[in-house]
Amino acid sequence: MIAFTFPGQGSQRPGMGEAWADLESWELVSEASAYAGADLSALLLTADADELVSTRNAQLATFVLSLVVLDAIERTGLEPARVAGHSLGEYSALVASGALSFEDGVRLVNERGTAMLAAAEERAGSMAAVLGLDDDKVEAACDAVDGDVWVANYNAPGQVVIAGDAAAIEAAGEAAKGLGAKRVMSFPVGGAFHTPFMAPARDRLTKALAGVEWRSPEIPVHANVDGLTHDDPAEWSDLLAAQLTSPVRWRQILHEFDDAGVNTVIEVGPGSVLTGMAKRTLKGTRTVSVSSPGDLDGLLEALASAPPAQADTGQKDGEHLFATERLVVSPGAGVFTPEPGLGPGTAIATGHLLGHVGDQDVRSAFGGSLMGWLAVEGERVATSEPIAWLRTP
Repeated sequence: MIAFTFPGQGSQRPGMGEAWADLESWELVSEASAYAGADLSALLLTADADELVSTRNAQLATFVLSLVVLDAIERTGLEPARVAGHSLGEYSALVASGALSFEDGVRLVNERGTAMLAAAEERAGSMAAVLGLDDDKVEAACDAVDGDVWVANYNAPGQVVIAGDAAAIEAAGEAAKGLGAKRVMSFPVGGAFHTPFMAPARDRLTKALAGVEWRSPEIPVHANVDGLTHDDPAEWSDLLAAQLTSPVRWRQILHEFDDAGVNTVIEVGPGSVLTGMAKRTLKGTRTVSVSSPGDLDGLLEALASAPPAQADTGQKDGEHLFATERLVVSPGAGVFTPEPGLGPGTAIATGHLLGHVGDQDVRSAFGGSLMGWLAVEGERVATSEPIAWLRTP
């Protein structure tokens, strides 16, 4: 069983889009630029570190490139059983699940980054990682301080992030060392994210979320605020608003993956921070990071073998790629509408009408069994973007 994870702010780096610019998936960048009213290709190709460190730029660049990478992975025919994203990455996960449209995702991320930057300017804050100390002891260190400091991220065993007022963070760090922490490492950020310091951003984002049309997720999405999946699309506006002032419970999400039977965790987007967290938390689970086109071949090679925990059992549970799988791709750009009555297991003949993209027919070039849709009804797809996944005889 495969889970996709999506990185948050901090994974961006100068020139991170260069390797992807010649792939078909890159067309999403120009589309996103129109939605955001900004040249996102420049952010991904030529922006320097100072420009990318801005909260709004960092979030837009990371979100859009994560979706470019996702599109490239989907073109291989691979799809996950579960998804989750760390902080900003939750928006990428919601787009991947079909709960949020790409257009709304871009607009929300743009507004979120702007709102968080304004909140940080209104009340300065900072963040630091506490390493080598249990969660409850980090909480105790924060509670022992006479100042504003809270846990912001429960990332992995022995890796907890605290945030708040700089002086209070320093005091909490000393208290944590007294309780056995191996190290306290400050982050070069301008805001105390995922704490009450972000309340003004939450209020502003709530207004933007009210204008979003949510759909039921096609793939279960684990929420940052509680680690759980939420099938009711009406819940996601409140969850995303709460996320700004609540700690990210990433460690809990990883344990939820494990409880659900996930044996492969794939990080989709720039960097490999989440891969490291998964390795630290889930022993025996296969982890793969896809941040460059060259990683796609490595991903397929990794999936050709059983995950570590299954290597000696011969079991073939969960998601796998087979040489007999084929993709039906879009004949053009437009809104996808599937034919009624088609679903997993439907027998498909060569030339079978699967649906329409705008006024163009989507027909299968081969026969087989329909395994699932890679585009949801009403989704805007690009030329050659995967529509359906078939397994041929």
